[in-house]
Formats: sequence, C-alpha cells, structure tokens
Amino acid sequence: MIVSHLSRALTAGLLALAALLAMPALLSGCSSTRTKPGAADASGEQLYREAHEELNSGAWDRAIQLYQRVEGLAAGTLLAQQAQLDMAYAQWRSGDRTTALATVDRFVKLNPSSPALDYAMYLRGMINFNEDLGPLGKLAGQRLSERDQRGARDAWQSFKQLVDQFPDSRYADDARVRMDFIVNSLAEYEVNVARYYLRRGAYVAAANRAQQALAEYSQSPSVEEALAIMVQSYDKLGLVSLRDDAERVLRKNFPHSTYLAGAAPANDKPWWKFW
Repeated sequence: MIVSHLSRALTAGLLALAALLAMPALLSGCSSTRTKPGAADASGEQLYREAHEELNSGAWDRAIQLYQRVEGLAAGTLLAQQAQLDMAYAQWRSGDRTTALATVDRFVKLNPSSPALDYAMYLRGMINFNEDLGPLGKLAGQRLSERDQRGARDAWQSFKQLVDQFPDSRYADDARVRMDFIVNSLAEYEVNVARYYLRRGAYVAAANRAQQALAEYSQSPSVEEALAIMVQSYDKLGLVSLRDDAERVLRKNFPHSTYLAGAAPANDKPWWKFW
C-alpha cells in the first residue's frame, strides 16, 4: 500500500509556500543603493529588491508590475530569469492561475538550461496542485477528491518531471509526497463516482468505475471501498462468480475491513446488502 506521508508533509501546504519564497536567488548580489519605489531611473537590481519587498508583504499586483519592469530592463540575464519566476509565483498567489502557468511555461521554454529549472517545474506543480478549496468548499466540507481532477493530474505530471530530471533537487522530496497524495486523491475521486452510480442504481457503471480505480491505483487506500462496491454491484446484477471473486480479494487483502464487519452466517443476508 502507498504509505502516505501526509502527516509529515501535508504540513507542506504552508511549508512549501515558505520554500518557494526562500528559493535561493539566481543572482550573485544586489546593489545596496535605495531609490524611491518604482522610480523611472531605478536599476534592475533596485526594482527587483522593491518587487521582492512587495511580494513579501502580499502586494501581489504591485509586485507583478515591478517584476515585469525588471524582466524588461534585465532581459537575457539571470536577474530577468529570477524576476520571471517570482512574477509567476505572485500571479498564482493573486489568483491568476492561468497567467501564472503561462509565465512558468514561457520560462521553461526560454531557459531550458537554467539553474532554476527544477524550481520552475516545482512551481508549475504547485500551481496545478492548488489544494485551497476556498471558503465555499470549506463550508461545504468539500475534499480534493470531490473536485474535477484535471489540475491534480497536471500537477502529478509536473512533479514527476521534476523528480525524474532532478532527483536530488531540494524540491524533490516534497514533490514525491505530493505525488502520493495526488494518487490517493485520484483514486478516491474514482470511488466517489462509483459510489454515486451505486446509489443511483447504475450498477454496471458503478462496477466499471470501481474496477478502474482498482486497476489504475492498486496501492491506494481507496482500493478497499472499490472492491466493496464491486461486490455490491455484481450482486445486484446477478453476476455471482464476479461477486464472489471480488469478495474473495477483499477478504484476502483487507481481512479486518469494516465492509466485512457485518458478514452474515450461511443462509443469512450477505454482508454487502445494506438495504
């Protein structure tokens, strides 16, 4: 079974944000001269420092404007690369996920040998990961697995690219944890759909969706419920052999499953009949 490291690293929701801001700069140093914020004659280094101060204070829109100016002033330099990545982060935090992804993709395309390429991949994964459900989602008790999973799949691809290309990156360990979380979330999503079909009486669809979860995410904790749904669906369809096979697998792999807790003696109502 996948050993989810969420207890350690889904603290990472906050820790990762700190890691992003703490990313080692590409720059070797900055000028110590101060100017009026955003002054027309300010150097790229001065504007970058001002932009970073705005970023740290949460003034996302102001930071984005300054990073855009830095990128223009310092085009073709490491300073411009740093500004572009920080701008993507600010765009994401401001809620403009689409623009943030476009900025990161542009960075990767223009700087394939950048020393910050691993960070760019990590940032792209974080933008897609987007675990913040928002106030409505939190009030409704919504979970990640109950939302459309396209972003989660895209995040998994970005994190996988990172750990494959840069296994020793400072961001790789956190990416691996998030990959485990995403796999579990995707599996739970499939089981949520299967459960919905089961409740609606669409037993063929329920069995197929549960089987898909079992095939694609065989090491996820959701496998247990997927097997239980298959047992119930096959029973309702009168597919006795398939039902018994699914129950046998469930008993073998989850002998203490709560889905088996109500197993009945011979000739009594089967455990999977809750109605």
